[in-house]
Amino acid sequence: MRTDATSKRKTSYQCTSCGSVAPRWLGRCPACNEWSSYEPVAPSVHNMPRTGAPAASSGRLAGPIELSEVLLQDTPRMRTTSDELNRVLGGGVTPGSITLIAGDPGIGKSTLLTQIPSLLDRSVLYISGEESVNQVAERARRLRVPAERMHIFSETDVLVIEEVVRSFDADLVIVDSVQTLFVPDVPSAPGSVVQVRESAARLMHLAKQTETAIFVVGHVTRDGSIAGPRVLEHLVDTVLYFEGDRHHVYRILRAVKNRFGSTSELGVFEMRESGLQDVSNPSQLFLSNRRVGTPGSVVVCTMEGSRPLLAEVQALVADRSFGTPQRTTNGFEGKRLQMLLAILEKHVGLALSERDVFVNVAGGIRLDDPAADLGVLAAVLSSWQGKPAGEEAVFIGEVGLGGELRPVSRMDQRLGEAARLGFSKAVIPGHAGHFPGSSELQIVKGDLFSDVLNW
Repeated sequence: MRTDATSKRKTSYQCTSCGSVAPRWLGRCPACNEWSSYEPVAPSVHNMPRTGAPAASSGRLAGPIELSEVLLQDTPRMRTTSDELNRVLGGGVTPGSITLIAGDPGIGKSTLLTQIPSLLDRSVLYISGEESVNQVAERARRLRVPAERMHIFSETDVLVIEEVVRSFDADLVIVDSVQTLFVPDVPSAPGSVVQVRESAARLMHLAKQTETAIFVVGHVTRDGSIAGPRVLEHLVDTVLYFEGDRHHVYRILRAVKNRFGSTSELGVFEMRESGLQDVSNPSQLFLSNRRVGTPGSVVVCTMEGSRPLLAEVQALVADRSFGTPQRTTNGFEGKRLQMLLAILEKHVGLALSERDVFVNVAGGIRLDDPAADLGVLAAVLSSWQGKPAGEEAVFIGEVGLGGELRPVSRMDQRLGEAARLGFSKAVIPGHAGHFPGSSELQIVKGDLFSDVLNW
């Protein structure tokens, strides 16, 4: 016996005053504020509203039009007083956007979001699903947040949150966290894949309909990825990762997705008693504790978005402790280190298969730029020989499997940053070209890494 598809659909409720639809009965309509105006409606296949084709009365387009007829609107950003946060967001907070902030527990996600009312001269609604109102208020007072800019609400029901956001005139809404939210009509526990997906989707539609910017906190798994379905990262407009060691004072906020700005931008903060503070010169900060003349220590230059950043790479080659030699890295990809060590063994003849090799990037930063290859090779070779690898030199270049040096992008910006911080020499690939702005540096070029690693 075949069952009619319409009989399986749940009854929805429609406001008799303004026509808005809700999945359950509400005492007051969040759109027109009428009380007891919802009536049950049994939707059919033909009259159910389609998600992709909104009615023309909603203010959006009712059908496709030519590209030439589209009127582009320049939406003004809400700039904060934090230059580092503005950089990562692409110039400021975009109205109607939804931003996901993820990071390890205790890294400072809630601290940064609690500070936003101090950084943004706008009305902020903080919705907490994990902490009580008193806990959030206590943290806000410790961070000296202006009381008139911040309103706190503790709730996990997405439908109630929608009603409150629509009735409350806030420029920005903070939801902490998405793993605690639930939709009553979804038969699943909060934090499950289905609940996280449905909750994030409703928040995304809420941001677009009300033109309210929404910040959502997301938990991470043991391997560092965002907990929940992968579609969560596709739904939001911006994904920010908080990085760093919670036992140290420095934090890195990295943009891995941004529909309103460039990706891979990076902001550096310092955790203090008064909250997170901007670090305006991170290169100088990461090199402040470097001991000049130490074997195994070199300086590399990486590009983080549009910003050149100098970092110290440390390497230690030691006698083998166990039967299998160890390859331990911190802030550098382990598989890429294996490849670089194989290049050293093949083209230089170092017997690294009998030694333990440890590589560390100081300051808690992670190097994903291939331009750090030359610096890692220089640090390992320096530790092997027990000789410093150029006290005032910066190493920039990608290394191929044949031992050749390959040029990298934005070399002029990298060299300019090295000259600004007082370095006198730069070791770069031979085919990198000529850079007039690097006259303050002694440029050492080579086609093979064995041509430039002689000290």
